[in-house]
Amino acid sequence: MRYMMLIYSNEPREVSERNYEPHRVLMEEATRAGVFVAAEPLAPPSSTTTLRIQDDRTFITDGPFAESKEQLAGYYIFDCENLDHAIEWATKIQTACTASVLIEIRPMPGMPTLAASDSTAADRA
Repeated sequence: MRYMMLIYSNEPREVSERNYEPHRVLMEEATRAGVFVAAEPLAPPSSTTTLRIQDDRTFITDGPFAESKEQLAGYYIFDCENLDHAIEWATKIQTACTASVLIEIRPMPGMPTLAASDSTAADRA
C-alpha cells in the first residue's frame, strides 16, 4: 500500500542546500529499501492559489485555504507493507527536518480501474 506523508511545519524555514541534505539521505535510504515513490518540498503558503467550486461557480483566491500556524511544507510517498511500516518511515522524515513538524500519514488506495465494458463505452464517447 502506498502512503502519503504530509509534512506540516509551523516554523519559517530558510531554504538552502543544508536543509535538503538530510532529506536526500533519507530518499536514498528509502530507495535502497525499495519503498521510495516520491518526495518534494512545496513553495511557501504565500504562493498558493486556492480554487473553490460551489453551485457550479468557480472562485479563485490567493493564499492558502485556511489561516493556520502550521503550513503544508512538503510530502513523501512510500510504498509500505502496512501502517506500522509507514510510521517507521515517517519517524525518519521527522529526524530529517530541522524545524518542528507534524506528519500526517494517509493511505493511498488508488483509483478503481474501469471494467472492460466501461472503458469501451468511454472510448466511443
